[in-house]
Amino acid sequence: MTRTERGFSCAGAHTVASLNRQSFAFGKLGRARRVLAGLLLAVSAGCSPVSDESPVLVIVNGRPLTQSEFDFRWSELSAAAQARYRTEGGKRKFLDDLITRELLLQEARKLGLDQSPGIRERLERYKEQLALDELMQATVRTPVDISKEEQESYFTAHSAKLLSAEQVHAAQILVPTLAQAKDLKRQLDEGADFAKLAQRFSIDQATRQRGGDLGPYRRGAAGPEVEAALLTLKPGMVSEPIETQAGVHLVKLISRDPGNVSNPYAARERLRQELHAEKQRKRFEEFLSKLRATATIRMADASKLVTEDAGPPPVASTP
Repeated sequence: MTRTERGFSCAGAHTVASLNRQSFAFGKLGRARRVLAGLLLAVSAGCSPVSDESPVLVIVNGRPLTQSEFDFRWSELSAAAQARYRTEGGKRKFLDDLITRELLLQEARKLGLDQSPGIRERLERYKEQLALDELMQATVRTPVDISKEEQESYFTAHSAKLLSAEQVHAAQILVPTLAQAKDLKRQLDEGADFAKLAQRFSIDQATRQRGGDLGPYRRGAAGPEVEAALLTLKPGMVSEPIETQAGVHLVKLISRDPGNVSNPYAARERLRQELHAEKQRKRFEEFLSKLRATATIRMADASKLVTEDAGPPPVASTP
């Protein structure tokens, strides 16, 4: 007896899954029927391995259910579904539900429902979607290589997201020339007081009298070059001279909020995931571009009915 004759071909299983999704309204079922409907969906998700040597547990109208098939169906259940069975009859209840499922499948086949045009069409659409999903997975399955330099560059470009995840307290000295900034940095390295140098030499009138104190740093309060430096400094450290349109900055990180120590790491991890997803998306776009470049695509006259409907024009953004 072949696998298909025994009623468990892959196509048949996926067809039943489709039927179950269409046929059961979970909100209208009783508790027992909801459990059964969930099982019908779960056990139809895959195809159990063939094992001629596995012992037979039960025979339903001539169709045997083996131990290996039972174990496979059980393994396909979610952890929550398995836990529910353990508190509601255990594996004996699960076996009863498999028997019920088999009876329903046999009745559906007896009525010819598995051969109806509607079922065949939905099955074909489902197979197409599976093939597309598999292709997309295969396209992006190759590990994405992200160098340390590329990662740090991405962090710098998105420094505002990192700074928003942590509270930092900083100070700065702003001077007009690089030579002066280098001289002040040398003095600071030799032990000079940052606040006193800021009060004497800084041209930033907003912070000069406070010894360059920027207070709790607000995202966007300084240019991206300064924000990038704040990401790399440890408390008490002073940056190298940073040139911007306003002049040349020396930035000192006074402290980071200890109450948010984990947030910067979480923000960095989110940025790593964003970079990874962006590289995967670009890889797929390149793959799709190659397909289009080598394909022969001719638009038929009837396509005008679709192509002329381009939707509303984009709304211009307000400056």
